[in-house]
Amino acid sequence: MKNFDKGTVVRTVLLFIALVNQTLIMFGKAALPVTEDQVNTLADALYTTGSTVFTIVTSVIAWYKNNYVTGKGKLQKEVLKQKGLTK
Repeated sequence: MKNFDKGTVVRTVLLFIALVNQTLIMFGKAALPVTEDQVNTLADALYTTGSTVFTIVTSVIAWYKNNYVTGKGKLQKEVLKQKGLTK
């Protein structure tokens, strides 16, 4: 396995967890093993909202950190192109 940046690994794992969790919610499955009797409407709404916010935040961070969107990032991309280290 290549040497990956620690931040990249953490962001990738969190993004994967968020996407799996969001997929479970879409199909009406709870990521936590609870019964319908244990979950009232408010708790269900809070869980869904929190899960959605987690997915959005994780996705935005993963996208922002792994793409050249800042001025510094654009300069880095140019240097990488000049050195033949990127497509």
